[in-house]
Order: sequence, then C-alpha cells, then structure tokens
Amino acid sequence: MQTKERAKAEQLKQQVEIKTALKQTGTEQEPAPPVAKTRDKVWFGGYVLFLIAIGGLYYLINLRFLGLSEGAVGWVIKLARGAMILTLILGVAKASDVYLIGRIEDPVPRYNLRRIQKLIVGLLMAFTAITMWSGWYTTALSLGLISLILGFALQTPITSFIGWIYIMVRAPYRVGDRIKIGDAKGDVIDVSYLDTTLWEFGGYLSTDHPSGRIIRFPNSEVLGSAVYNYTWPLFPYVWNEITFNIAYDSDLDFVSKTMQEVAEEEVGEDMMERIRVYRELLAQTPVDALEVREHPSVLFRTSSNTWLEAIVRYLVHPKESGRVKTRLIKKLLAKLNAAPDRVLFPKSNAR
Repeated sequence: MQTKERAKAEQLKQQVEIKTALKQTGTEQEPAPPVAKTRDKVWFGGYVLFLIAIGGLYYLINLRFLGLSEGAVGWVIKLARGAMILTLILGVAKASDVYLIGRIEDPVPRYNLRRIQKLIVGLLMAFTAITMWSGWYTTALSLGLISLILGFALQTPITSFIGWIYIMVRAPYRVGDRIKIGDAKGDVIDVSYLDTTLWEFGGYLSTDHPSGRIIRFPNSEVLGSAVYNYTWPLFPYVWNEITFNIAYDSDLDFVSKTMQEVAEEEVGEDMMERIRVYRELLAQTPVDALEVREHPSVLFRTSSNTWLEAIVRYLVHPKESGRVKTRLIKKLLAKLNAAPDRVLFPKSNAR
C-alpha cells in the first residue's frame, strides 16, 4: 500500500514538473499582481519618514536656522545629502524587490536577480559614501586608480566575477540544477559572486545518490570547461537504460514484449508527456527531424562474451533515476524469471 502511495506521489510530482516545462515553452499565464506585505509597508513608511526628517534638516541648515558655523554647515549638508541619496537607493531597491523581482514565480531567476540587485546597491552605496567626503571628480579618479591596481593584483577573483556574470547572462546552470563540470558532479545549491557550491551526487558511491560532500569551485571554471546540465529547465529529463545478459537461444520476442510492457507500466504515461515537450523543443531547432519514440524501447546487442545484451531504454528525471531503475529491475526480473524456459540468464545454464 505504501509503495503505491509513494509511486502516486512521485507521479504527481513529475506531472507538476512537466507542466512547469510546458509553461516555459510559451504557454505560461500572466502572474498575479504583486502585493506588499505588512513588513514591506513598514519599511516603505520608514524610508518616507526618514527622507522627510532629513529633508527638513537640510532645509533648516540652508536657512542657517540652527546657528552653526560655516564649516559645520558644510559638513552637515554633505551628510544630509548623502543620507537622502542612500535612503533613496534603499527605497528603490526595496520597491523593485517587492513589485518587480517578487512577482517572478520561478525561484531561480528570483534568486539570481536579488544577487545582482545586492551587488548594484552595494556599489552605489559605497560610491555615494566616498563621494560625500571627497567629491565626484576625486572619487571617480580614485576609483579608476584602485580598479587598475586591483586588476593586476586580483586577476583570479576578477575572472571568477566575470564567470559569475556569464552564468547570470548565459545560464549554463542555475541553482537547483544537476550538473557536471570537470570532475565535479552535483546539485547546484549556491552561485555566489566568486564561486559555485555543489551538493555532490555519486562521487565515491556507485549510484547517483548524494554523497554528503560539498564541492566548491571558482566561477572562472565555467569559462574554460564544458558544462553538462542534467536538468535543463525546459526539459529536465534524461534517457536511462537497464541491461540484462541473456542466451542467444532465448525467446527474443517474448523478452522484448515483456520488458516493453513492464517499462510501459512504470513510466509509460509520464514518458509520453515528456516526449511531447521534447518534440516541441526540437521543432524549434535544425534537428526537428530527429526520431524520438514516445514509449520505452527494447533493443538487443551482441556482447563481448557469449551472451546477448537485452536493453530497455526509457525517459526519467535524473534525480529519480536510481529509484525508478531499482523498481524496474525488480519487476523485470520477476517477469523474466517466471518464464525460465523462454528466458535463459547466464546462471540458468550453470551446472
């Protein structure tokens, strides 16, 4: 009973993923208008009140109402002007986060845009703070000299930062994707300005189960290495195979039919939906004539020994491939072993 409930839950999860992929092909509905939460409204109110207070102080100082010396007036005016600019920057950033970034349904681009926003806000605030004390021309000149010095001293971090920009723009992978780059394989759990963090799968294990280890590599790696993305957003599925060795005198028609039926029962309906998405994507490329079967297929291949290889090929989500393969192997063996006179395994002829 629990097995059926688990299988049903996984099927519902797969259907949700299929619908998500279909939305990304162009059928996505308009998102609901954004609504500011109470906490956000409090922040907006705080920004407005602070701006009013600083603006009033700035006005009084310009009227020389407070009786400060000329030197003190100059410093206070600079501080008030800088505080107003910083508050405006924070207010605009908060508004864009709530009303622009917050309305994005997909958490991955929402995560990336917030990273970019934090970087831009930090740079603007730093530039404003420096300008308060030294003026625009001196600040620009100082930043130019500092950038030149840092460019020579920090070539590797700068290259990694450029790699981060490349990841944001070209999206070879996103947070949540399962990828392989170089010798590293894992699920992306963080993409910072300088490096990427993976939750390793496989590794020292013989299966695709998470190993428990964390892999961190510089973003510059993406500029010079091939990236294998197993969960491409538009089609997050891969083909998988199960192979059995059987004798040449086995009933190949029976083997093929049995393996086909078992695989159909396990992944058939889901696979048809996924292939429909895949064909829609292929239709937009020069390889739209590629033949893609919408059902699990069975093929035979000669082995290097004296046996035939019976192979069943099917489509599956890469993060579920291990569980699906285990269930299929159990069901396939139960069906094939039930007909020992028609399916001869290597052990069958052992004496």
